[in-house]
Amino acid sequence: MKLKIFQVDAFSEKLFGGNPAAVCPLDNWLSDEKMQNIAAENNLAETAFYVRDGNNYHLRWFTPAVEVNLCGHATLATAHVLFNHLGYDDQEIRFKSMSGMLSVKKSNDLLTLNFPVDELHPVEIPEIIKKAVNVNPAEAYRGKNVLLIVLQSQADLEKLQPDISSIASAHPHGVIFTAKGTDVDFVSRCFFPNCGIHEDPVTGSAHCILVPYWASKLKKTELTARQLSKRRGNLWCRLSGDRVEISGKAITYMQGEIEA
Repeated sequence: MKLKIFQVDAFSEKLFGGNPAAVCPLDNWLSDEKMQNIAAENNLAETAFYVRDGNNYHLRWFTPAVEVNLCGHATLATAHVLFNHLGYDDQEIRFKSMSGMLSVKKSNDLLTLNFPVDELHPVEIPEIIKKAVNVNPAEAYRGKNVLLIVLQSQADLEKLQPDISSIASAHPHGVIFTAKGTDVDFVSRCFFPNCGIHEDPVTGSAHCILVPYWASKLKKTELTARQLSKRRGNLWCRLSGDRVEISGKAITYMQGEIEA
C-alpha cells in the first residue's frame, strides 16, 4: 500500500529551521503498530496521521517511541499540508484529538493554533533537576504532563547543558526550561527523552503552560516567544481565557510516497 507523506518545517519561514514533522493523510486508520513503526522509521520528533471525520479531521501524533496526546508543531504542519497541498479552501480547520477539539486558522502565511491551557501548580525544585543542570533554577511548576523550570536569565538558558538521563528520571514525560527573553517576551528549551526526543527543536504544546505563566508574570496577554534549540523557532502567542493561541509559519521540505 502506498501512502502520501509530507515533511514540513513548522514554526519556521525557511527550510532547515523550526521543527520538522511528517504528515500522513489516511482514508482509514492503520493499526497502531504500523503507525508507530512509520513514526520510528521517519525518526522525526513527530509524525501526524489524520482521517477525515465529517467536516472535521481526526488527528493523532506519534514520536519515534510513543503516541502523544498533544503536539503543536505537527498540528501546524498538518494544517499547512491541507491548506497548501490538498486543496482545503476554508480559513479554519478543526481537528478532533485526544486533547479535545483543536483548530488552526490561516491568515496569509501565518497559521494560528487554538489549544487548551495547561495546569500550572508551583512545586519545589526537584533535587534531581538541581543536580542535572549547570545553572541555578529559580522556580518550578507542574503541568498535566510536564515539569516547568524557570531560570534566572536567557543567558542561563542558552548555556544550559542538562544531563539527559537525570531529565528522564525527573519526569515521565519531559521538562521545559524557560526564562525572560532579551528581544522577545520569553524563551524556552524542551527535553522529552522518555518520548524518544532528547531536545525538541520547537514545541507548540509547551506554550500551553508557558503562555499562562508568562502572561501572569508580565501582566500581558499577547506575547512573543522563541525556542532556543539549534534550529530555533519564533512564535506569537495570545492567552484567551482557558485557551492559548499559538501562531507560526511553516514550509514544505519534502513530499512523496511510502510503502506501508
